Amino acid sequence: MSLQVDVRKLDLFNQMAKEGSGTVADHLGQLTGLSAGVHTSQINFLDIGDVTTHIGDQQQVGIYVELTEPPYGYVLFMLDPADSKRLASAMMGGMGEASDGAGFSAMEQSAMQEIGNIMTSGFIDGWANVLDTTIDMGTPNFEVGTGAEIIETMGGWPDSELVFVTDSQITVEGGELGMTVYTFPELGDLVELIQGIAVDTDVEADTQAEDFV
Repeated sequence: MSLQVDVRKLDLFNQMAKEGSGTVADHLGQLTGLSAGVHTSQINFLDIGDVTTHIGDQQQVGIYVELTEPPYGYVLFMLDPADSKRLASAMMGGMGEASDGAGFSAMEQSAMQEIGNIMTSGFIDGWANVLDTTIDMGTPNFEVGTGAEIIETMGGWPDSELVFVTDSQITVEGGELGMTVYTFPELGDLVELIQGIAVDTDVEADTQAEDFV
């Protein structure tokens, strides 16, 4: 199929990504009790070999969720291990013991997976509303390692040399805690969905965040 997209519709999709990131920030703020916001949000077309370079090679925590309906692919949350522990502790609300050192207890991993589940739902539901469809997803996965190691574990790369990536940097209270959200949709399926967006769509209204509690 043709990968050509009306630039107006591509801009609408970019707005969808920004609104979805805003929803993630809202949910993160509600989970932690801290003020969260989107620092940047942008679309990148990357060569498949450049993805891990783009993400970086420092030690990170990755929470990834597979999309089981178009546009398929993955949503990936990346954050510093210390920030991940802070989020897990906030999520557990004082229940259970926090682990010492760099490792993560089973409860901390479970808490981070639940955070990933809540935030992915908020991110993807807005897309589904605009596209007038459903986008089901799998179970969140928790990984610790370099960006390259997490990407390798995630696997399931699109069968193309070019990858469509949206990334959003989300910060909490002046950057004390940060998270980057990446989406890696299947390019062909994504283009087909984008082509179906009406150019007069009110993205902000259609992606309006709903309460998740």
